[in-house]
Amino acid sequence: MDLIQSIREAGIVGAGGAGFPTHVKLASKAEYVILNGAECEPLLRVDQQLIVKFAEQIIEGLEKVAELVEAKKVYIGIKAKHKEEALFLKEKLKGNSIVELFELDDFYPAGDEQALVNEVTKRVVPEAGIPLKVGCIVTNVETVLNIMESLSGKAVTHTYLTITGKVSKPITLKLPIGITYREAVEIAGIKDTRGLVFIDGGPMMGKIKTNFDEPITKTTKGIIVLDEDHYLIRKKSMSTTMALKQSKAACLQCRMCTELCPRYLLGHNMQPHLMMRMSNYDHDNLNKAETASLCCECSVCELYACPAGLSPRLINIHYKQKLSEKGKRYAPSKVTFETLTSRDYRKIPVKRLIVKLGLKEYDVKAPMEEVEYFPQRVKISLKQHIGAPSVPVVEVGQRVSQGELIGEIPEKAMGARVHSSISGVVKEISNYIEIESI
Repeated sequence: MDLIQSIREAGIVGAGGAGFPTHVKLASKAEYVILNGAECEPLLRVDQQLIVKFAEQIIEGLEKVAELVEAKKVYIGIKAKHKEEALFLKEKLKGNSIVELFELDDFYPAGDEQALVNEVTKRVVPEAGIPLKVGCIVTNVETVLNIMESLSGKAVTHTYLTITGKVSKPITLKLPIGITYREAVEIAGIKDTRGLVFIDGGPMMGKIKTNFDEPITKTTKGIIVLDEDHYLIRKKSMSTTMALKQSKAACLQCRMCTELCPRYLLGHNMQPHLMMRMSNYDHDNLNKAETASLCCECSVCELYACPAGLSPRLINIHYKQKLSEKGKRYAPSKVTFETLTSRDYRKIPVKRLIVKLGLKEYDVKAPMEEVEYFPQRVKISLKQHIGAPSVPVVEVGQRVSQGELIGEIPEKAMGARVHSSISGVVKEISNYIEIESI
């Protein structure tokens, strides 16, 4: 079986982002492959530990990916502050002419794939484009590990994630896909979730969740538990209606949201202050709003840049949705782009960002532990990826084994397969497949 086929059959998607199907991404040719080990979101500790624990498998996986896409070079991007990990990798890479370590500064968002491409290659991904446009393929640490597992016939049934925040035992674990967030946080010492909410992912781009009984997915990389009245939770809970009202009342057009916008600094025409201005004075003129489509929703404008504590991110999302409803797509005005000369001086220091977010007390280690967890029931989503939801290939009452296919990619659609994370009996099928252990 060839590599692409094994990746497809294993249901591998990007483990650190939106879940782009990996067999689709690696069907192209590229000059460079970049391993995204930056893990720029504060408090998350998955990649920096995986890259050491499974260094040999990951390096071998990168070599196989490079051969597949005919890349001439592979770069492993990790932050220079991880000195022990960097020294360890340098030792492992001695004599390797294909794979090279690239040490990154400690800034946010170093893990944004467009920022990472520029750091490593000095190339700028075009507006509304992907790294492949400049000869690069960016992949995640756990994704490469899953690729190596697929060569042994193992499907994606578990995910690595950091559980941190207001927990007694910050920890990084490998857990079955489909267990609840409640089960996960109990392992970290939380028995009573009253008065608590959590962020699925990092504090900047992660989504607030209030229902601890929802299931984790292939792309769950972090659970950050916080008090429901924490500053960050209140800020991220703001409605679009409130954001629009605050903008009209308090936006001074100081341009700080634009001056610190990572995409603007790459030379893109992403100017959040103009969206704020339009929301105040020309609300319905979508012809002036098309650049909102370039927003990557990194939250720099909302959680770091704005001196008035406003939410340009929500304004951008508001106009992105309106543009989508009207079928309007942004058309880049040029082909090549250059970073602003000020970019190097406007990178967001992560330590300063952590203080700004009110998370300093939670900036602690979350060591990886081997925990054998056998859930009584899992609820596995048929859509854990970009593209079409998977189609069930099992029936209620059917017995399935761990790793068995339960959801197939629809014909002529982009998607990813879904497999059972436990052995059991199928109890219910909807947008999820519920399986009870036997």
